[in-house]
Amino acid sequence: MNNIIVIICAAIGTTLLITFIVLGILKSRKKKKYKKIIENLDYQKNRLDTSPVGPELAKVESYVGNEKLDVLYKNWKERLNDIKEIKIPKITDMLIEAEYSLSQKDYKSTMYKIAKLEMEIYKVRATSAFLLNEIKDITNSEERNRGSITKLKAKYRELYEKFETTANEFGEFKQTVAMQFENITKRFEDFEILMENNEYTEVPTILKAIDELLKHMEVVIDELPSIVLIAEGILPKKMEEIYKIYQKMVKEGYPLDYLNVEYNLEEASKKIDDILDRAKVLNLEDSLFDLKVLTEYFENLFTDFEKEKVIKADYDETNKTLQTKLKKINILIKDIFQQMDDLKRMYNLNENSIQTLFEVRNELSKLNEDYNTLISHTSNNSFAYSKLTEELENLVIRLSNIENKLDNTLNVIGNMHDDEMRARQQLQEVEELLKNAQKQIRSFNLPVIPNRYYVELKEAKEAMKEIIKELDKKPITIETLNTRVDTARDLALKLYGKTKEMMKTAMFAELAIVYGNRYRSSEKDLNRNLTYSEMLFAKGDYKKSFDLTINALNKIEPGIYDKLQKLYGGKERMSE
Repeated sequence: MNNIIVIICAAIGTTLLITFIVLGILKSRKKKKYKKIIENLDYQKNRLDTSPVGPELAKVESYVGNEKLDVLYKNWKERLNDIKEIKIPKITDMLIEAEYSLSQKDYKSTMYKIAKLEMEIYKVRATSAFLLNEIKDITNSEERNRGSITKLKAKYRELYEKFETTANEFGEFKQTVAMQFENITKRFEDFEILMENNEYTEVPTILKAIDELLKHMEVVIDELPSIVLIAEGILPKKMEEIYKIYQKMVKEGYPLDYLNVEYNLEEASKKIDDILDRAKVLNLEDSLFDLKVLTEYFENLFTDFEKEKVIKADYDETNKTLQTKLKKINILIKDIFQQMDDLKRMYNLNENSIQTLFEVRNELSKLNEDYNTLISHTSNNSFAYSKLTEELENLVIRLSNIENKLDNTLNVIGNMHDDEMRARQQLQEVEELLKNAQKQIRSFNLPVIPNRYYVELKEAKEAMKEIIKELDKKPITIETLNTRVDTARDLALKLYGKTKEMMKTAMFAELAIVYGNRYRSSEKDLNRNLTYSEMLFAKGDYKKSFDLTINALNKIEPGIYDKLQKLYGGKERMSE
């Protein structure tokens, strides 16, 4: 038990010893750290005390010779004394206080004083640096100013040489530019006087003035020749040409009021005069830009004039075409409505067709009014041809729509008229077919004509009479008329075909009987068949007579049908 207590006590003692050792090491390190910071701050204070402000201020003392520089020198000296006699000693006192706090191991107070020291040193260093820059602005001014003036003189010589080379391009402003160069030369002389009198505070102002004058002169040298060329040469000639073309086109009837040519010419002249007046004092602000804008405007006017000429030619051509079409359709509509009663009486027009004709007349009337208004505007030169052409094209489109609508309606009426003419023509053709059919019947002198033939002949004639009745009706119903024509034509063609077929069969039958007579005496069966065939022929049954004769002859003389067909063919053509 005693041994355990001893071990525990030994462990506690060891722990405490180690703790004290560690704390001692940490405090020692902290002290060294703060001491090093204070030593660094002391070094910075010493640098402030040995700053180059004093030597630089001593240089200024040799330049003092004018009131302004003397005032500056006294001000700088006071500010330097404030730094050296007040602010730096204050920093020294603060360093001593910080070192004392550190020696007393009052680390918290030491840290606070170090922070204040850093802030104070920063402020003094900034004040000293600012003062040094102000002083160097004077001490280094001669070298700096000489460098600046050398560059400005080089720029001056470059501009002056360019001016001498192109002096004639400046026109009446040549002397003004030369005087401005003399003015800049005087500024260079003023610079030398200031430098000689050590008036360094005034030098930046004169350098800035010379720099601005040279920049302005650079613009003058670059732009004034172009301004003179455009304002006194190119633009006046262009404006004169524009005015001549404008007057000529106005006399020829071109409506150019919308271009405001005369007003713009007057305003352009005022603008040019203003630019030239300002150029006398070398005020070229926006002058070249304004002249280029005017030049572009007048260039565009030439384009506008040419455009008007082209558009007028198109307008005249389109107007001529429209006028011709309008005249024709007006006459056509007038004729249609003068014959409206006859059309209604002659043809069974539907209400839609009649309504369409009235719509066409109303639309055409409005189109005529609008066209007359357009011609009125054209004659009094109220609108540009570009605008008039648009209106004219709209009228052309409207007329085209009217024509299409009218054509559709006239096609209906025209088709009715064509159907009527075709019906009359086909009536004549039906009559001719029936006459030819009857003529052929009479020409062959058949022994018997079947009753069915007369029935069909009667039907064809009655159908023909129906056509005549429809044609005599007022108004004509075209659909019914076409039906009557188709019926009559079909019946007539059928009768005509039947007539030819009956005649052909009768002729063939008769030819076959005559051909077979040569075998009657030698062939009893044939003689009997031919006798029966003759009886059928006499009764008008020509088909049976022909078939019976051919079949009987074919037993005696095979191929007889082909022989007879060749023989009949020649005769048939002769009869036709």
